[in-house]
Amino acid sequence: MLTKKPRPKKTPTLNQMIRMIASLGGFLGRRSDGEPGAKTLWIGMQRVMDAVITIQILRDGYDTSV
Repeated sequence: MLTKKPRPKKTPTLNQMIRMIASLGGFLGRRSDGEPGAKTLWIGMQRVMDAVITIQILRDGYDTSV
């Protein structure tokens, strides 16, 4: 589970971002796990998109008249 942390001062590397997204897809990142696979990254990206859509709805308001 991700915890709320202050924004890092240094931009994360591509490998760090891949591992962050993979962790949303269930990747544990243990020493013997190797690199995350395509399925884990796909699930992680779906979770990111769910969060983006939720934030957009909360910011713009939910239109119930449709």
